[in-house]
Amino acid sequence: MKIHHIRNATALLTLGQHRLLIDPMFAKVGSMPGFKMFGGGRRRNPLVPLPEGAMEIMSQATGILVTHEHPDHFDPRALAWAKRQGLPVWAGAVDAPNLKRKGLDARELTNGALEGVASEVLLASHGRGLVGWLMGPVSGFYLAMDGEPSLYITGDTVLTKSVLDDIERLKPDVILAPAGSANFGLGRSIIFDLDELMALTRLAPGQVVFNHMEALDHCGTTRNILSERMEKEGLLEKVHIPADGQAVTLPGARQRGHVAPGRGVPNKPGLQKWVTARFAGT
Repeated sequence: MKIHHIRNATALLTLGQHRLLIDPMFAKVGSMPGFKMFGGGRRRNPLVPLPEGAMEIMSQATGILVTHEHPDHFDPRALAWAKRQGLPVWAGAVDAPNLKRKGLDARELTNGALEGVASEVLLASHGRGLVGWLMGPVSGFYLAMDGEPSLYITGDTVLTKSVLDDIERLKPDVILAPAGSANFGLGRSIIFDLDELMALTRLAPGQVVFNHMEALDHCGTTRNILSERMEKEGLLEKVHIPADGQAVTLPGARQRGHVAPGRGVPNKPGLQKWVTARFAGT
């Protein structure tokens, strides 16, 4: 398995014969509004350009995987590119219908839909309480393939009981998680805060790869902050904190077989998805 980190949450995942482009954001620097609403420091996003050679790397994709439809995870430029490439776009049940309405070859990622890959769509909570509801539905994904490490893509989430239970149940070899501690400047973070990142790493059965840092104005946890805290907690050897454009190669699966996926999240689109789509322009 190889995770080639591009920028923010965008990465090219190589899993067997599949090359899945996760949460593509192609936006040019400053082309999106700032996301930090309070406390100063608001800037237009993204803050940094795509790394050199990014389009060449992403052109290897055989499919796209979308955790949710916020513009920092699937923006209009990436959507137009996906249409031109004619790539299948995999998503959970809450997003696939809306993506299909946009003219994409959108497909729900049910178990076995991706050839040779056991999969499960998992719950994610993009914040807590009313803020989390307003942020809209988000999916996590479990992917397991013979001869490859099993992978849990958490999506944009905070550390909920559901996330903890999924780690305990699925025992993923690798976890891919957002580490920017995104915060609007008021209230709690809408993805893992720094303490939750430590707890997640301690609980991880294997390696953790972190992304979603230093590309958006409301993500305050930098790579340096994260690595220093991980070193202090004695966890640095368990984690990978790639720079933009850097690839991480993960060792093969453990000797045990992969845990079989469950039935997945039963969520369906509804009022919440409609509200989120209007708010996020999706």
